[in-house]
Amino acid sequence: MPKIQAPTIAAHRELRRQQLMAAAMELALAEGAQAITVAAVAAKAGLARSSIYEYFSSSADLVADLVLEELDYYRLRLGDAIKDAHDPFEKLSLWIAEGLRYVADGRHMLVKSLNTVTTPDYRKEDIAVGHRKLIAPLREALMETGIKDVAGASAFISSITDAASIRIESGNDAELEIRNATVFAIAGLRALAVN
Repeated sequence: MPKIQAPTIAAHRELRRQQLMAAAMELALAEGAQAITVAAVAAKAGLARSSIYEYFSSSADLVADLVLEELDYYRLRLGDAIKDAHDPFEKLSLWIAEGLRYVADGRHMLVKSLNTVTTPDYRKEDIAVGHRKLIAPLREALMETGIKDVAGASAFISSITDAASIRIESGNDAELEIRNATVFAIAGLRALAVN
């Protein structure tokens, strides 16, 4: 029987699960999400291949947990960026800027890689909920501005940040791109709020 490495069995199981998640994350960062296989994760974690199935039904199930963990990390990061703002336009400006800093620091490449793996159908709703939680502060700030078409404004922000992301990934000065995208987005949002 394997040695318990935590004070309780539940803590031991969580420790093992985190070891597997960390191994999968290392593989994804180094080689892309396609490298996350049961055998590769087990080898990286130093565990028997069969032990993975005690925690995850498949490598795709493990990837779904990585996606959820990254969505939660990103949501907390964005929330921290806007926590002291009270004006909705300031919240939007900070939210956009922090989202683009996430691109600039390269962490978003993990999400792009993870999105190439098809997650199990039974996990898709959890991931959709994670996305909705991520976007909720943006939608709330847009509603606070008085903009009537929140979905349209959100789509405009998405287009602006997508364009800025491409420019950042292409090697353009990240802080300049962040500033320009934020200024452009906020000017447009202010115009929408008065119409």
